[in-house]
Amino acid sequence: MIVDCAVYRGGHRIEGPEDLSDALAEARAGGGFVWIGLHEPSEKEFDLVTQEFGLHPLAVEDALKAHQRPKLDMYDDSLFLVLKPVVYEPQSDAVSTDEVMIFLGDAFVVTVRHGEGASLAAVRRRLEQEPQILGKGPTSVLYAISDGVVDHYLDVATELQTDLEELEAEVFSPDGGARNTASRIYTFKRQIQEFRRASGPLALPLARLAGTGQFGASVPFVNDRARPFFRDVSDHLTRVNESVEALDRLVSDVLAAHLAQTGVRQNDDMRKISAWAAMAAVPTMIAGIYGMNFEHMPELHWMWSYPAVIGVMAVFEVLLYRQFKRRGWL
Repeated sequence: MIVDCAVYRGGHRIEGPEDLSDALAEARAGGGFVWIGLHEPSEKEFDLVTQEFGLHPLAVEDALKAHQRPKLDMYDDSLFLVLKPVVYEPQSDAVSTDEVMIFLGDAFVVTVRHGEGASLAAVRRRLEQEPQILGKGPTSVLYAISDGVVDHYLDVATELQTDLEELEAEVFSPDGGARNTASRIYTFKRQIQEFRRASGPLALPLARLAGTGQFGASVPFVNDRARPFFRDVSDHLTRVNESVEALDRLVSDVLAAHLAQTGVRQNDDMRKISAWAAMAAVPTMIAGIYGMNFEHMPELHWMWSYPAVIGVMAVFEVLLYRQFKRRGWL
């Protein structure tokens, strides 16, 4: 469905015709551009936009099917950028990803959203309040959406850092955490991997838009004067990727520490069990010997046999207990 359709001229929104072809013609005639926002459109709904703006069929197929990794494709009549906004749910401490596809042309921007957490309404409102940026044309929309997605990456990375600190404190608590601590660590690591799949591949498209490194050539339909802005977004993304890498390494260390603590506790338990078994073996052995039905055994008819045997057992138990206690087994 079409969420919003507007014509922008001179950095300001104007009331344009409802027909997409007329809106595009008016935008081109006045030196402006048209921005159309769609949310999970069907193939039939997207056909009209495709025909009016001449979008490439391969990019249209990607936009309809979704489940794409971040990328930047350049076609003759448009530019196609895929972003994956990250959504953090505080109630469940879970990370999920949505998708935003951007078609950029000489006088149009078409955004296609998949998912409920990737709303661009706030980006549109912010741009409409900054006419000096919106007046730069379709490139301003591309920059604003990319900047909003990457800035939210930073917020999610901060939330994950807080969650990891809580999980780390639980692992190193005196009781070593609950029984499901290992599963929580694995779940947290999967969330980081989901985050990495969204932020990591975006570095290359932003480098191309910023013209850094080997990507010195200009990108079609993108204003060259916008390169410093995309470099700023790329710098923020670098911080995000470094944070994600640090989180991934730290959660691996936390998992290794948890497994090591579990092994140490199991060894302590085995030592205690072995110590008590050794202490139980002495009276069992003595009782086993005197429980045999032989007629000729020493001290069978001695009056003090019973207390003597009990005393010998007690002496051995005390000696063994002190020995195990001194070694830290008990």
